[in-house]
Parts: sequence; C-alpha cells; structure tokens
Amino acid sequence: MVPSPLYSPCISTQLSDCAHFSSLQAAPSKEAPKITDWVPKNDKTGEFKRQQSSFRNFISREPGAQFPPEVGRYHLYVSYACPWATRTLIARKLKGLEDIVSFSVVHWHMGPRGWRFATADDKDAEGENDPLHEGFTHLREIYFSVNPDYEGRFTVPVLWDKKEKTIVNNESSEILRMFNTEFNGLVGEEYRAVDLYPEDLKGRIEEANGWQYDLINNGVYKAGFATTQEAYERNVVRLFEALDRAEKHLSEEKGPYWFGERLTEVDIRLFVTIIRFDPVYVQHFKCNIRDIRSGYPAIHKWMRNLYWNEPAFKDTTNFLHIKNHYTKSHTNINPLSITPLGPLPNILPLDA
Repeated sequence: MVPSPLYSPCISTQLSDCAHFSSLQAAPSKEAPKITDWVPKNDKTGEFKRQQSSFRNFISREPGAQFPPEVGRYHLYVSYACPWATRTLIARKLKGLEDIVSFSVVHWHMGPRGWRFATADDKDAEGENDPLHEGFTHLREIYFSVNPDYEGRFTVPVLWDKKEKTIVNNESSEILRMFNTEFNGLVGEEYRAVDLYPEDLKGRIEEANGWQYDLINNGVYKAGFATTQEAYERNVVRLFEALDRAEKHLSEEKGPYWFGERLTEVDIRLFVTIIRFDPVYVQHFKCNIRDIRSGYPAIHKWMRNLYWNEPAFKDTTNFLHIKNHYTKSHTNINPLSITPLGPLPNILPLDA
C-alpha cells in the first residue's frame, strides 16, 4: 500500500534548465564560484534555489516574426544526462522535426568550466564536438559569443539560430511549446495531429505542471543539493507526498497516459524525472523513502509504457550519460566519483 498522499499543490514559476550543473561566470576573465556551490555557502537555509532562464525569444509563425519556422535554420544543444534538455528531444521526435531541427549532444561530464563538447579521446561517451563553431570546447563559449558580458548559467537545452547566429531560447518548457505548434506548417498531417498542449486540457495541464515541477522535477534536486539536514528532510518528504499524489492519479486513470488516452506534455515533463529516479535519485540524491519499481506500481507501469511503446521516450534516454554525469560530476556529493552498478536492469520490461 502506498501511504495516503498529502495534497499541497504549489504553482511555481518555471525556472532555468539544468542550471545546477553549470558554474556562474560574468566573463571569461572573472573567477567563477565552485561548481559544487549549488547552495551559496552563506545561505544558512541549506535550500537549493534554481535560477531563471536568460534567453526567452520565440520561434513564431506570425508574419514578420524575428524567428520564423524554417527547415534547417535551428539547432538544439542538449545533454542526454539533463532531464530538462531531454524534454525537448522527446517533443522534437514526437512532432516529426528530426529533419527540420538539428541537434548535438555535449559530453556527460560536467567540469569546473561547465558542459563541454566531446573530443576524439572520449571513448566512453556518445557526445560530439560543436558542429557549428569550430574550435569551441565548451558550451559557455556559445553563450559568450552572443553576449561577452553574460552573467547567467551555461545551461542546456540551447536553441540556436544558425542564420542570425544567436541563442533563441534556453528554457525547455518554452522550446517544448514551440515544437508543438510553430513548425506544423512544415510537417506531415500525422505530426500536425500530435498536440501536446490541447486547448481543452490547458487548465489541467498547467495545474499538473505546477505541482509536479516544484515538488517532483525540481524536488529531487532540492533534496539532493540540500546542505542541511532540515532542508533535506523538508524537501524529500514533500517529494514523496507528491509521488503519492501522482500514484493515486495514475491508479485511477483509464488509459496509459496522464490524461487517459491522450499523450500530452505532462507525460514528457514527468517522465524525464521518473526514468532517472531509480538509477540515480534514490541513491545519489538520497531520495530513498521508496523506489519507483517497488513502491509505486501505477507510476512504474506508466513509465514503462512510455519507454517501451513510444520510441520518442526510449530513443532519447541514455542511461550511460545519466548515471555517469550525476555520479562523476557532483563531487561534493560523491567525492570518489564511483558509479553504482545498480539497479539492474536500468528499467524493467513492460510485463515485469
């Protein structure tokens, strides 16, 4: 039996993607804080607080738009390790944009200078070098090429405009919405029919996104990056209360998706956290009150259905990147960078 959930929805502003993985630096000549400073050392609350995204322009079908939808014009920089970035990869595949928006993957390791591109010497990664900027070694160089005085975090995803040579947007929730609608004139009918944010469900989608983002998507980080026992316990309890709530909803829903027979962005946004839960968050972020495979049967079934029956979810999930990134990059949590072998398998079969 799953404990009775305590309902405490919290509608929060969407904040920056994978910001916890990147070090701050105002310009290349300025000294950056340590990458392990998820919580400032002078913050006695011990609470991890995510920053807002910096680039918030939109690709739009409207006449005269600065960034109109065009085949081959836009490029997506992502990390397979990052849940926020893989949101956009799932939407890209579901909407048939694979030949319209190109993408490349950074190396899974996050070092003192932030996300880096893979090199020929990286035999253990599926990342690649920057296909658009010869000589760039780190994602931060893309940010500084747009604004030499940039003072934010060097986050993924990054939606890049090849024509204007600028960053359009680095907020995954907004890129997901652009992919859902703004390229519909360039794809076939089967992809136009995919609507991840349908008009009649918008209210329910926003409500679900609100509490899931604050308590689950970001909740695992608020528990994992907490620097006091009190902050950890407060956030891990709220996380599992929210998982209890999700379990109750899915156990009562008739259909494989969050909204029954209709696949929406809620499934995408929640999946990217849940698929990482047992392989990483249980042990690495101390989110170990329960795991998904033994503690949440409805969530477990929902997750496995998406992974095994929807190629967009399975094809964008890379467990090597996920496990190596968290355990070998967060040296304040795991100083020896030893990656646990389990759980095995990373995800169970659909009929398990």
